[in-house]
Amino acid sequence: MKHPSSRTPAAVESDTDADGGLNRSQAEEWSSWFAALGDPTRVLILRLLSTARRPMTVGQITERVDVGQSTVSHHLARLAEVRFVVGERNGTSSLWRVNEACLRSFPSAAEVVMGRVDAEVQETTSRPDQESSQ
Repeated sequence: MKHPSSRTPAAVESDTDADGGLNRSQAEEWSSWFAALGDPTRVLILRLLSTARRPMTVGQITERVDVGQSTVSHHLARLAEVRFVVGERNGTSSLWRVNEACLRSFPSAAEVVMGRVDAEVQETTSRPDQESSQ
């Protein structure tokens, strides 16, 4: 997460809403998660990898989502930027899988944004960046 250079981490952490729930840093990170899902092809790719429950190559994903290979690669890179997916080298290709921590964190983030749970509750769940590549 990149913060504007004019803001110190302490300033970001203290920038909470009136209820003391969601801070600016969390809002910026979570907005990047929602933005990554702003394209229907990325939603289809994430759904495919989630339901496949196994790593898939770009070629396998391309066959299932009916777009070109370079388009799939571009969308996988965008999903990887926000840590929704993880790519692992396998010889000359990469195997892509869902970051399982994403599946645990994202619904909680949506609930915090909608005011259904406090940010402190969400912080006790895993974050997508906490799963390491295996």
